[in-house]
This record gives sequence, C-alpha cells and structure tokens, in this order.
Amino acid sequence: MIRLLGPAAVAAALALTMVQPAHSADDEMVQAQAGIWLVAPESGAKGCRLTFGTNTVSGGYEVTGADTCATPLPALVTAKTWNFTDDGSLVIADAGGKALMRFQQEEGSPWESEGGDPTWLLPALGDVDHVPTTASLAGAWRIQTPDGKPVCDVTLTTEKDQDGTAKMSPASDCASEVGDLKLSLWASEGFGLVMLGNDGSSLSFDMKPDGSFQKSEEEEGEPLLLVRK
Repeated sequence: MIRLLGPAAVAAALALTMVQPAHSADDEMVQAQAGIWLVAPESGAKGCRLTFGTNTVSGGYEVTGADTCATPLPALVTAKTWNFTDDGSLVIADAGGKALMRFQQEEGSPWESEGGDPTWLLPALGDVDHVPTTASLAGAWRIQTPDGKPVCDVTLTTEKDQDGTAKMSPASDCASEVGDLKLSLWASEGFGLVMLGNDGSSLSFDMKPDGSFQKSEEEEGEPLLLVRK
C-alpha cells in the first residue's frame, strides 16, 4: 500500500537535504577556510576551484567561481554558500540551502566527501587541477637536500601489501637519516605523500605546484625534497 505523506512529514524529509548550519561558527575557523579551494575527485580526474568568502549570506558564507565546475563537477555549478554544521562537517550548498556536497575531516587529513564519488577539498595549489594517484606517482624518485645533494633513491610501486597499502623500496646506500627509517610502504592523500616503516616510523611530504614534494613542516630535521629521477 502506498502511503501519502502529510505536510509535516514532507517538511521533515526536505529538511534532511538542507544545510543545518552550526549555531555560531568560530570567526577564526571561518577565516582559516577563506580562500581558493580545489574540489577534486580522488580518482585523479580534473576538479574545479571555488573561492570561499567570509561575507555572510543566507545559510552561511559566500562561494564564488562555481561556473568553473560546469564540466568537471556539474553538481557544484549552482554552489553559492559554504558553512560548518553542528556535527563538524563542511557543506557546500546552493542559494536555497540545498546541500550539494558534504565533507568530513579527520585530524591530520584533508577534507573528504561523504557519499558519492570520493572527492577531496584541498587548498588550491598553483594551477594544479587534479590530485595525484598511486598510479601516477609510481616510479623512481630521489630524496635530496634543497641544494641537490642526493640522500636516498626510492622506488614507489603500485603493488599492495595484505592491508592494501602500496609498497616501496629504498636503495641500499641511503643516508642514515632516511635509511634508518626502514621505509617499505607509502600512501598518498590529497596533495600529501607519506612513507612508512615497519616499526612505525614515517616520513611525510607535501606536493609543490611543479609536482615535486617537500618534507612536511611538521617533520623534524633538515628540509628535504622528493623529485622524480
């Protein structure tokens, strides 16, 4: 039997698709999100840039630049607002408050979409319009100092271990600062790349606009670069 929903039930159902903004987003949080962002599929397909403003509009804060999403991410072409919700999500919505894409963020990781095709929300990086993937990053790389002194040659592969993490192999003559980490696995996340050792050690890098990487600021020790051989 088909049941007809009354007005109250219809209103409740519609509310689930609308943005429920946080009661008072912290000004510092809003300022931290302001700027140009890249919305990009994790598959490596082309994404589009949106500018998050701080001017308040109905339902949150202004979004501009959505016209650039017409081809790569048409679901966002009507984006007009962004806001935080009470559960900590970041939502991009249209002028009527309908959520177009919702993102969650775990500590130390980029914003990642909920549901649908996995998508990153990342601070824009130069003219880069897509994120790297395991396949695109696989190959021979060199860890070196900023002045070009070799530290360790590594090979990133697409072969996975039993947990699904990609394998890597460092050369046998690596400098101790890297060799002692006994790196054997690697993973990428947005514009970040991390190399992992069997004993819990790690070495993290952040991508630069030219496609090379620099050691993450959170890492201790001297600066290092990761460049293709």
